[in-house]
Amino acid sequence: MRNNRTGNLEKALHPNAVYENIVRHNGGISVHSLRATAATNALDQEADIAKVQEWLGHANISTTRLYDRKKSRPEDSPTFRVRY
Repeated sequence: MRNNRTGNLEKALHPNAVYENIVRHNGGISVHSLRATAATNALDQEADIAKVQEWLGHANISTTRLYDRKKSRPEDSPTFRVRY
């Protein structure tokens, strides 16, 4: 990202500026949805759930498991494998 006037970015963007000027202005996306998307993507990419839990600051791993969509895949369910 570059400064529009000088063409250079001499210091890091402040997180509040990113949220206020980009995220909130351009899509109405909440901080929670960004966290949920990041957690889901990390777990989809085979990240260790304990590391994601630590990263999100969850006290209980069951909270982090809410973001793990792999549990909702029917092919992983034992009932999917039952033959009638």
